[in-house]
Amino acid sequence: MHHLIKYIAGLSLIVVFFAGACSAPGTQNISTQSQSTVVIADSEPLLYDDPFAYCAAVGTIDVPDAHYNGPEMPDSVIQELIRQEVISADAPSEFQKSAVWRCMNSQVWACHFGANLPCLEKADISQVPTAEMEAYCKTTPAADYIPAAVTGRATVYEWKCNAGKPEVDRQVFQVDPQGYLADFWYEVVPQ
Repeated sequence: MHHLIKYIAGLSLIVVFFAGACSAPGTQNISTQSQSTVVIADSEPLLYDDPFAYCAAVGTIDVPDAHYNGPEMPDSVIQELIRQEVISADAPSEFQKSAVWRCMNSQVWACHFGANLPCLEKADISQVPTAEMEAYCKTTPAADYIPAAVTGRATVYEWKCNAGKPEVDRQVFQVDPQGYLADFWYEVVPQ
């Protein structure tokens, strides 16, 4: 009986050894580490040229990393922005490409710069006036509205001057889970 147990244990080791040696070459084990880093074990780095497959793999990332090797602004993203009427199909190609994309919750999201939109800036949720706002309100003490050129385009608030002091009038934009102005980003779905 003792010899039978040794024989079965030895045979099990041989089976495990051969199973490991015979696994398919190029098999890739993917695991997500932190938010946005894809780690590939036992293979060449996994590359994506399709933004939808890339986002499905990485989950959430602000800027595509080295695992994405497709065009900076994929035509599929531009076409979806046209379909959603974010940009015009008649607009010049260079204008259409004036956009960025990122991954959020395994989906592709895009923002078109259009009229100086702050696509690449995180939302400014501070309710503390800047020196520029203070200076503006000193020269325009009863302004109903402080322009974006003074407040910054990333603020989520509309500001006004009250007796020469800047103050928040109301919140006008929402913030997405990654900290960007949600109102300017559009989910892009493959067609």
